[in-house]
Amino acid sequence: MALIDSLKEEQKLAMKAKDKLRLGTIRLALSAIKQREVDERITLNDDDILVVLTKMVKQRRDSVAQYESAGRQDLADAEQAEITVLKEFMPQPLTDEEVTALIENAIAESQAAGMQDMGKVMGVLKPQIQGRADMGKVSGLVRAKLG
Repeated sequence: MALIDSLKEEQKLAMKAKDKLRLGTIRLALSAIKQREVDERITLNDDDILVVLTKMVKQRRDSVAQYESAGRQDLADAEQAEITVLKEFMPQPLTDEEVTALIENAIAESQAAGMQDMGKVMGVLKPQIQGRADMGKVSGLVRAKLG
């Protein structure tokens, strides 16, 4: 089942169950997907939808950190609940060992010799890792391996 169809089906189930938090979060995700489709005049595939969901999770993580530093645990908990709902639609995260193996394969595949080849390595890695690992951490690991 396509990711968009899965989101729409879960939206219907959340409506029937009267789960306001889940319904609201799914509606936000569908709205963000639709906005990107309208802006770029394209139909998003599953990989593109994962990019949108990943961005939404990252935004909510940033919000949680800001709310906690401001002493607003109630708002941080609400954002955390939205992250939990969004993560249901994303693939299983990669383990550290899997990420390391993918990085080593990407370095070998792109024949990277140093930091100047970081873009090549990240270009190979991004489609494999998108939505399954934090790209910031992966970038740091690639930098450490090449440097």
